[in-house]
Amino acid sequence: MAAKDFKPVFKELKSMLTGYAKKMDVAVDKDDGYGLNVKEEYAKGQNFFAAAQVRKNYVSYYLMPVYLYPELLEDMSPELKKRMQGKSCFNFSKVEEGTMAELDALTKKSYEKFVAEGLV
Repeated sequence: MAAKDFKPVFKELKSMLTGYAKKMDVAVDKDDGYGLNVKEEYAKGQNFFAAAQVRKNYVSYYLMPVYLYPELLEDMSPELKKRMQGKSCFNFSKVEEGTMAELDALTKKSYEKFVAEGLV
């Protein structure tokens, strides 16, 4: 069976993170994974921010701020909620414009929360 092509999904999710790379440390930058950590001087014991990772049946998007600050999820749509697995992971098997735009906005809100908390 041919492997599924998740390149468009990964590209879309990775693009949500690359704008923050100058203010954080790029922990992983591969064809199937991209992740950001807060710079060590700001870490306060928590340095993981977010990552996109190609899996067998989908691409996972991990967003640690929503685990630490669940109030960030209060306005989440039912569509994005369906993509959520656990407390901070969202899975996608195809590009979903509206849902991914909402996830992009949630990533921005999460970054702003980390800034407000002195983590960036």
